Order: sequence, then structure tokens, then C-alpha cells
Amino acid sequence: MKRLVLLTLVLFLLVPWAIAQSAGPDRSGKEQLTIEAIFAEGGITGRGPETIKWSPDNTKFSFIQRDDSGEHGELWYVDSVTGEKKVLVSEVKLAALAPPISKIQDEREKERITRYHVASYLWAPDSKHLLFDSRGQLWIHSVDTGTAVQFTSSPDPGLDPKFSPDGSHVAYVRMHNLYVRPVSGKDEKQLTKDKDENLLNGEVDWVYAEELSVRSNYYWSPDGANIVFLQMDETRVPTYPITDWLPTHPSVDMEKYPKAGDPNPAVRLGVISSSGGKVKWISLTDETDIYVPRFGWVRDGLLWAEVLNRAQDKMDLYFVDAHSGQSRKVLTDTSPDGWVKVSDDFRIFKSGDRFIWSSWRDGHTHLYLYSFDKQNPLAGEAKLERQLTQGDFEVLDVAGIDESIGVVYFTCNKDDPRQQQLCSVRIDGSNFQLVSREDGSHEPTFADDGKHYVDSFSAILTPPRLSVCSAGNPCQKVWDSRSVVDFGLIAPKFLNFKADDGTTLYGELLLPGNVASDAKIPLIVNVYGGPAGQLVRNEWIGTNGLFHQLLARRGFAIFSVDNRGTPGRERKFQTAIRHQFGGIELKDQLSALDQLLSQFSQLDRARIAIWGWSNGASMTLYALTHSDVFKTGIAVAPVTDWHNYDSIYTERYMALPKGNVKGYEESSMPKAADKLHGSLLLVHGSSDDNVHFQNSVQMVDALIKAGKQFRFMTYPNKTHGIGGSSSRVHLFHMIEDQFERELK
Repeated sequence: MKRLVLLTLVLFLLVPWAIAQSAGPDRSGKEQLTIEAIFAEGGITGRGPETIKWSPDNTKFSFIQRDDSGEHGELWYVDSVTGEKKVLVSEVKLAALAPPISKIQDEREKERITRYHVASYLWAPDSKHLLFDSRGQLWIHSVDTGTAVQFTSSPDPGLDPKFSPDGSHVAYVRMHNLYVRPVSGKDEKQLTKDKDENLLNGEVDWVYAEELSVRSNYYWSPDGANIVFLQMDETRVPTYPITDWLPTHPSVDMEKYPKAGDPNPAVRLGVISSSGGKVKWISLTDETDIYVPRFGWVRDGLLWAEVLNRAQDKMDLYFVDAHSGQSRKVLTDTSPDGWVKVSDDFRIFKSGDRFIWSSWRDGHTHLYLYSFDKQNPLAGEAKLERQLTQGDFEVLDVAGIDESIGVVYFTCNKDDPRQQQLCSVRIDGSNFQLVSREDGSHEPTFADDGKHYVDSFSAILTPPRLSVCSAGNPCQKVWDSRSVVDFGLIAPKFLNFKADDGTTLYGELLLPGNVASDAKIPLIVNVYGGPAGQLVRNEWIGTNGLFHQLLARRGFAIFSVDNRGTPGRERKFQTAIRHQFGGIELKDQLSALDQLLSQFSQLDRARIAIWGWSNGASMTLYALTHSDVFKTGIAVAPVTDWHNYDSIYTERYMALPKGNVKGYEESSMPKAADKLHGSLLLVHGSSDDNVHFQNSVQMVDALIKAGKQFRFMTYPNKTHGIGGSSSRVHLFHMIEDQFERELK
């Protein structure tokens, strides 16, 4: 489950970057908050910019801005110095070059594009051309002339296109093989020629994309002479049937999906000339049951690759001679009491003799500077020069490096785990600084030279806005959401609680207004509780939070707390759930809830509900079967038995099933179905390719056999996010009705 979207994605799906164009309708007077308004296309704040990209010359950044419907849009660019904003590609042309996602009928493809942020365009190295991916057909657009030429016309799509470093060729993946074509449009060259559909050359499979955040599996060498790629062999990976039930004769797609303990894709690195020829296969380790989550070029002729063991508690960094195939392990990072985090923080300096590495070896995620022998990089291990950051906070990611002044920029949560700030430190370890100024959440996108960045900022009741910034200078606002002032939103209270071991837990409480002083208020607990999602954050509340605002107007209080095991905290906090799912999380939830009820006597102990999506749905089921506190619960798209979920995510926290039989057994909700307490509404999309529909089917079967009554709703052909305005409106009305019926 990855960084926001799945069991990780629930935050992306429930709290999307749903923003609006600053030019919108007149909003005088008080606005009514409704489910229809919240989940309309564009929502109450409008639709935000898509696909922010810096030009390679670092002088401007671009983005696609669509109207609320998503049907009409333009490609804009902004000058990084002046902030001047102009249309680069008009609406008419963009409709053909980057058609709106609403035109896609396949729900799984829709979710793949949104969940993994698949770019619809990219800049050429000369900053004068753009390559558009129009549903797999590639077009090259000239910025100077404003004309576009179709580059590919095969009936099979060209995926993950990339310009060669000199801009003379484009590589792409088609039918699991790598192709290269000159920009002149002459005949393409097929580099790999495997016909076995189980062999993916340079293509990313489902589990690497979802759980390791892999977005590409091939890279050009700096001189453009070679391409390094990962081959994934899915022959032994089991399949899961995803059925389209709507036609008279249903169809079935067999998804390759390794579940906990199943064989993973076998992987190996290969190097091939961009002009064709034989593949040179690289030998990294004698181990075969491994992951290769990141790799690339140090320079011409020298590769780097990260190798993660199956247990995910050891990561090795290798340097590889691309010509001879000789490799050398230069760094090992271990976490025997937890897991090693996979990230994009590995950055090689352009000087070619140093790199940044992130690790939580000291108990927190921090940055480290390493050096190596530039002339003979395989001669020995990399040398640790210094720890760049330290303290009681988490480095969240490396955002950019300005090598000209020796400064590394990164996001972190120093002083408050509920915030995300942009910070900087010099590569000599001095001059740690907070770069961003406003409390809330900052998501920077840096230019390659580290001189300028785009800052996407939001706070709990401040919808996102976009600014272009440079260090030491005021930011210039480029785009803003529509105002939400007229909706009269209520700020939740941030609260602190204590776990049974004394650990601080962060929570938030939204109380209804205009309630009689002697009235008892029903309480709804919204839970996520897993390693992929943090609910209590000072960032825009999104659709999920707006729905809670609506519930508050109906007289409900809404409470969330981040238990041990959720992200954004130190290693001890995150690894507390290792080898079990449910028990510690529920203990923290109930402990915080008990403290909350003691502090706020107006909350009604007899009328408490719990609800969540994805891992939050799993926690809802676990709470209803392992406690008697909740009168009702709503579980949307839950994992009900961790044998059913994918190998990488599940084993990272639970280990392989054969090594943790008790942990898997005690975390299974169907096995506890006879202990269900309170009324249950269970919801799932039938085409969920992330948390399979099978999970809810197994739960339904167990509840029936246990003689338990419940409500069950399925959304035909919908995926993990149950996307689309009509489906969301239907679902959230049903959720509201459940709370009204059971708690009022």
C-alpha cells in the first residue's frame, strides 16, 4: 500500500488535492454544504493544476489547468523569476494531445493514472519541445511553432516514454518490450524481443508500482549510448480474477498479484545498446528472492542499484561496471527490529564522488553524506562523511540540491509531526534552516538546479495554493483555490493523548456548533491506523474532512487519533505494530477514546460509531470484533485476512506467513466473525485490484455462518477508491444514513 493511495492510497482517494481555479462563480452569502457539492467534479474549491513539470533549462515550470468538469483545459507555463503566466498549449490542441481522464472507460486504468500520477506530457532536453502521451499514442509538440506531430501510431500503446539525454531519440515500452525511435520519425527499433507475456522488459508490474513506488524500470545512460532496464519475470506469480459483471457475458481479467508468501516476480538488471544488440545481464547477488526497487546511472559506464532482501530488513547499495558487469557492494543499511524504508532520497552529486543516503539507523529518518573513489568506484565501500540532519523529527524526503552553494533541501516535521515544512542544511552539516514560513503542509517541486521550486501549500481550513519560490526571496502566488470562507467551516481541536507506554498520540476532535449545553453528542471515530496513512495533519481537510463538517452540522462529533504504527514518527513508534495487525492499534484507539470521553463529558459513551476505508476499514472490523465499545461501524474496502494482501506490503510488517502463523491468525477478521458487536455496513468495489473483493466475500461468508446480521453494498466494476461523482454521492449518503439510523 503506497504513500497515499491504497491501503496507502486511502489518503489520496479520500483527501485528494481537490482544488479549484481561482476564477470561479460569485460566492456571496453563506453556502450550503451538501454531499452533492462535496463530491461534484471540482468540488467546492475547484480542480487543481495537474502534472507540474520544470523545463530542463530551469527557467519555467508548466502545468495543466482544467475547469471543474475536467473536460476543458490548457497547458500553462510560469516564468520562475518574474512569475509571469502564459498559455503554452490551447484548449483545442490539448483536447487531442492530453484528453481528459473522464474519456477513459476502464475504471482500473483511470485509477492507475490518478493513483500513480502518470504524466500526460514531458519536456524535451532542449526545453523547446514537449512529448504528449495521448492514451498511449505519442505526439511531439513544438513550443516555438505551436504545432504537434504524431510520433507513434501503433494500435498498441507506447508506455513510459523518455527522451534520450541529447533529445535525438525517444524510448518507450510496448507489449512488455523496449523500443527506441529517432525524433525525426524514422523507423523505430525494437531493443528487447521477448514474446512471453510473463517477461516485462523495462515495464513496472503492479506490486512494485503499488508498494515500492516504482514509476519506471529503465533509464538512458548520460551519453545516450545505452539503456539499463529491469526485467521482471512473472511466470511463478499467481493470478487473481477480476470480473466485469455488467455485460450479458461477463469477462475476466487475470491480474498478476503475489499475496503474502507467494512467489514474487524474479528480477534482473540488463544493459543494452540504444542501437540494438545483445543484452548484458548484471549479476548483483547470489540471492534470488530479492527486490531491486531503485537503480540508475552514476555516470557513463557506471551503474548503481539498490537490492532489498525479501524480509525487507536489509538494503545493499551496489556500484556496477556496465561494460564488464562487475559489481561491488558499497553500502549496507539494516533494520533488524523493523524494516528498511525504500525512498527516492538517494542523490548523486554532479561532482561524481558523493551521494546522499537516508536512514533511520539512529531511531529517526535522517540524511547522511557519503563519498567514494571517483576514479575507482569499485575499489572499496563508500565512506560516511557525516550525518547531515539529526534530532527528534523525521526527514520526509529530499526535495532538491543546489550544488552551487552546497545546500540540500528536504521536507521534515521538526517540532510538530502534524506539519510538513521545507528545510535546508549545508552539505558540511551546518546551518540547518526552516525555509517555509507558514504552519501547515508544504509540498515543494524543485527545478533541477535547486534554485527555484513550486510550493503547494495548504492548512487544515486553507485549501491548496501554488506559489513559485526561491531561497531567501518572497514566494509569488501562481494559483489559488476558491475561497471556502462562506461555508463556515469549523476548525477541529488538536489534542494530545498517552498510550499505555507513555507515548504521545496526536488526535483531533470536531465538535458540532449550536448544541444545547446539557445535550449528549453522538461520536463518530474515523480511523486509518496503518503504516501508510496519517490522519491527524495540519493540511487541507479534503472531501473526507468536508463530509465530517457536514456530519458536525447534523449534530455529530468526529474524532481521529493516530495510533502507534502510523507514519511520521520515530522508528520505535512505527515498528510497535511489527508482526501483528490490530491489537496494539486498537489498544491505542481505545485508550485515546477513553481519555477523550473523560475530557469532554458532553460526548455520549452509549452512542459511538467507527468508520474507515482500506486499512481504516480493516481497523473498523477489528474493533467491532475485538471490543464492545462501538454501536455501529462502516468498513469500506477492507483487508479482512492478511493472507489476501500483497507480498511486499504485508511481509514488511507481518513477515512471511510461515514465520508468523500466530500473527496472521490473530489478525484475521473472518475468524472472529462470531464476536461481531454492533451493526455493520460493509462496502467494496467489485473490481478492486488492490484490496481484492475476495476480502469482503470471505467476511460475508464468515458472518453468515456465525449467524450475524449486517448490511453489504458492492459497487460494480469500481476499484479501491470507488471513484466517480455519482458513486461517491451514493456511498456517502449511505454512510450518513447509517449514522443517522444507528446513533440518533
